[in-house]
Amino acid sequence: MRKRHLCVLLAGLTTITTAAFATAHAAESDRWQLPVAVKKLDNGLTVVVSQDHSSPTVGVSVVYHVGMRLEPKNRTGFAHLFEHLMFQGTPVAPKGVFDQVISGGGGRNNGSTRADFTNYIEVAPVSALDRILWLEADRMKTLDFNPTTLKNQQDVVKEEIRVNVKNQPYGGFMWIDIGQHAFQKWENNHDGYGSFQDLENASLEDVRSFHRDYYGPNNAVLGIAGDISPEDAFKLADKYFGAIPGRPTPPPPDFAEGLNTKEKRIEQTDALAQVPAIAAAWKMPTRGSRDHAPMAVLGSLLAGDEASRLYQGLVKQRQIALNIDALYGLTDPWTYNGPTLFTLFALYKPDTNADAVLAAIDEEVAKVARDGVDAATLKRVKTHMLADWYNGLESYIERADTVARMQTLWGDANVVNKIPGWIEGVTSADLQRVAKTYLTRANRTVIDRKPVAMATPAAKPAAAAPSAAN
Repeated sequence: MRKRHLCVLLAGLTTITTAAFATAHAAESDRWQLPVAVKKLDNGLTVVVSQDHSSPTVGVSVVYHVGMRLEPKNRTGFAHLFEHLMFQGTPVAPKGVFDQVISGGGGRNNGSTRADFTNYIEVAPVSALDRILWLEADRMKTLDFNPTTLKNQQDVVKEEIRVNVKNQPYGGFMWIDIGQHAFQKWENNHDGYGSFQDLENASLEDVRSFHRDYYGPNNAVLGIAGDISPEDAFKLADKYFGAIPGRPTPPPPDFAEGLNTKEKRIEQTDALAQVPAIAAAWKMPTRGSRDHAPMAVLGSLLAGDEASRLYQGLVKQRQIALNIDALYGLTDPWTYNGPTLFTLFALYKPDTNADAVLAAIDEEVAKVARDGVDAATLKRVKTHMLADWYNGLESYIERADTVARMQTLWGDANVVNKIPGWIEGVTSADLQRVAKTYLTRANRTVIDRKPVAMATPAAKPAAAAPSAAN
């Protein structure tokens, strides 16, 4: 994908005392609130605006509610392929015009594909906003569908797979292969990067149908953040997008699935790896459930930074791992709309083994489940999470994209202002509950990926690189 970096929750009490309300209100008023204004156009396009006049610039994000989970069967990788095609021109603005106009106006742009959405983002001086919105509306209407462009982008995506996956140590197994083993349903476990066969079989009619079905205004959210008022932004949105007719969107398939009930262990070999690595993944709580925010805090407690329990336990004290990183599917703890994994990824030392790494992880999780977390540690973790959250909203391009994604997946852009309160509301008892419920051996899928020389005889025939998935 073009983007380089993979880079409702806590139910309130039914009654509340006057004193408690006053305390909550004071805490809320002390917290920074991102300005958010929302309007739905007659054609179904939802527009979210966050006004900020501190810089004469603006960020734009168009988020379409379609991703890998919704791509057609036997067309794996199609959502990602289509993201590339969106930059290949229209009958009015041929290939190259989009990038030239935005970069020529002092801006930059990008796009990415995830399980539940595809987003297109820009940042530029506010004087370029008209041109950006015209370009985005133009490619929402239609694209330049032709066989030459399709063939070119099929080859581009295949080369991306070769460079980013097949010819890289570990090949993204911690976010590609792990889901293929952890999930049961095709929508959740297929290769989102796409098989070469499926990519080659994509036709022009497939492309036209995909744009017609999923790229209408009624299946999109336009986010604008920066030096513009909501009133002016809504007028511009209506000016450029208002005449685009809404189009029927296919109903989503049923991709829900419960927690796993039996641990899965897989061993793989890697011809390019120098040291062994492990990925251990657990199915996350449902987005918006009472366990969602506690699971996000637990993930940060365990592997959020170098002060985390697992970094200190595995890297510093036991010295069996070289790193410990946490992943939340292909996004973050807050941006998903279906079954998602909390994954721990670590390179471990050749003189130990995966069992020792897993035993160390289990020991730290058991401590949380048994004893909870002391107040000082919990406060440190929450402060770290809040700092990361607010830092992520600092740039206009990320701010526009965040409010657009929240509106798309939660149906409420103001979730951007609710998340800090959800984080602060997590208790030690909440962490004990989610540790016991989700970070169990039965809900765990493990891939032990070893250099070929270290592999057991049974695993050595599987030395080929994985097929990819994002």
